[in-house]
Amino acid sequence: MTINRIIRAVAGTVVLLTVALSVFHSPNWLWLTAFVGANLLQSAFTDTCPLMAVLRRAGMK
Repeated sequence: MTINRIIRAVAGTVVLLTVALSVFHSPNWLWLTAFVGANLLQSAFTDTCPLMAVLRRAGMK
Protein backbone atom coordinates (compact mmCIF):
# COMPACT_ATOMS: atom_id res chain seq x y z
CA MET A 1 0.00 0.00 0.00
CA THR A 2 1.15 3.50 -0.72
CA ILE A 3 1.18 6.33 1.80
CA ASN A 4 -1.73 8.07 0.04
CA ARG A 5 -3.94 5.01 0.29
CA ILE A 6 -3.06 4.49 3.94
CA ILE A 7 -3.88 8.12 4.73
CA ARG A 8 -7.25 7.87 2.98
CA ALA A 9 -8.03 4.59 4.77
CA VAL A 10 -7.11 6.01 8.18
CA ALA A 11 -9.07 9.23 7.57
CA GLY A 12 -12.14 7.31 6.41
CA THR A 13 -11.95 4.94 9.37
CA VAL A 14 -11.61 7.79 11.87
CA VAL A 15 -14.53 9.68 10.32
CA LEU A 16 -16.82 6.64 10.36
CA LEU A 17 -15.77 5.67 13.89
CA THR A 18 -16.27 9.16 15.31
CA VAL A 19 -19.67 9.53 13.64
CA ALA A 20 -20.76 6.23 15.20
CA LEU A 21 -19.37 7.31 18.58
CA SER A 22 -21.21 10.63 18.34
CA VAL A 23 -24.48 8.80 17.72
CA PHE A 24 -24.09 6.22 20.47
CA HIS A 25 -21.94 8.00 23.04
CA SER A 26 -21.49 11.77 22.84
CA PRO A 27 -21.82 14.45 20.14
CA ASN A 28 -18.44 15.82 21.23
CA TRP A 29 -16.79 13.12 19.07
CA LEU A 30 -17.68 15.25 16.06
CA TRP A 31 -14.81 17.56 17.00
CA LEU A 32 -12.40 14.80 16.01
CA THR A 33 -14.27 14.42 12.72
CA ALA A 34 -13.88 18.16 12.12
CA PHE A 35 -10.15 17.93 12.93
CA VAL A 36 -9.66 15.14 10.39
CA GLY A 37 -11.59 17.14 7.79
CA ALA A 38 -9.49 20.23 8.46
CA ASN A 39 -6.29 18.20 8.11
CA LEU A 40 -7.50 16.78 4.79
CA LEU A 41 -8.34 20.27 3.56
CA GLN A 42 -4.98 21.76 4.52
CA SER A 43 -3.14 18.80 3.00
CA ALA A 44 -4.87 19.49 -0.31
CA PHE A 45 -3.20 22.90 -0.40
CA THR A 46 0.16 22.15 1.24
CA ASP A 47 0.67 18.53 0.11
CA THR A 48 1.79 17.62 3.63
CA CYS A 49 0.06 15.72 6.40
CA PRO A 50 1.17 14.83 9.94
CA LEU A 51 0.35 11.16 9.31
CA MET A 52 2.49 11.24 6.16
CA ALA A 53 5.55 12.21 8.20
CA VAL A 54 4.88 9.39 10.66
CA LEU A 55 4.45 6.84 7.89
CA ARG A 56 7.63 7.96 6.12
CA ARG A 57 9.60 7.58 9.36
CA ALA A 58 8.13 4.08 9.66
CA GLY A 59 9.57 3.25 6.25
CA MET A 60 6.45 3.29 4.07
CA LYS A 61 6.76 4.25 0.40
